[in-house]
Amino acid sequence: MPDLNSVEIGHVAGRPVLGFDLDLTLADTRAAIGAVYAALAAETGVPIDVDVVVGRIGPPLEHELAHWFPAAEVPAMAARYRAMYPDVAVPATVVMPGAVAALAAARKRGCGIVVVSGKNQADTERTVRFLGLAVDAVVGGLFGADKGAALREHGAGAYVGDHTGDVDAARAAGAVAVGVATGAFGAAALTAYGADVVLPDLLAFPGWLDAYAPA
Repeated sequence: MPDLNSVEIGHVAGRPVLGFDLDLTLADTRAAIGAVYAALAAETGVPIDVDVVVGRIGPPLEHELAHWFPAAEVPAMAARYRAMYPDVAVPATVVMPGAVAALAAARKRGCGIVVVSGKNQADTERTVRFLGLAVDAVVGGLFGADKGAALREHGAGAYVGDHTGDVDAARAAGAVAVGVATGAFGAAALTAYGADVVLPDLLAFPGWLDAYAPA
């Protein structure tokens, strides 16, 4: 398992850095994303099962849209979804339980914090800003192992996320994979997939960090 305390960020050697996913890790976007899909269904007349969509949040937008629209229409639908997102979804987003305390615990230990999300860059930034999350860097538009390059660039020694794709991200970065069972994958699934640590939610994060990177 990588050593969080040996990580560097930028040119500041020895500073521990933590990476966090956004949707269903720091931000509860279920109602927000559901509202955009409902609006898209109403506008296009295409029936979309919003509960199914919300149950598999994580992969790129285009992957989900391909379940509901012909391939040729997906780019236009993605553009329309993103046009709606700032006004429809962002105001309906709330912080996940324990998220603020988790970030505060990281700050208490002098950690840098980077958010790396599958959501596009602009909406990732909007969401972080709307929720008032205190982070050092925000990177959007990456999923699964593709997040690894951003995590390496920012020197993240651990990556916290709710999806099996986030375990892939940590692996690609040579970082500790910290799973939180707050999304589509429960604790057993995250453990079976290979997460190094599995927490029920971010409420348990400060206690884990106390043991892993004592102040």
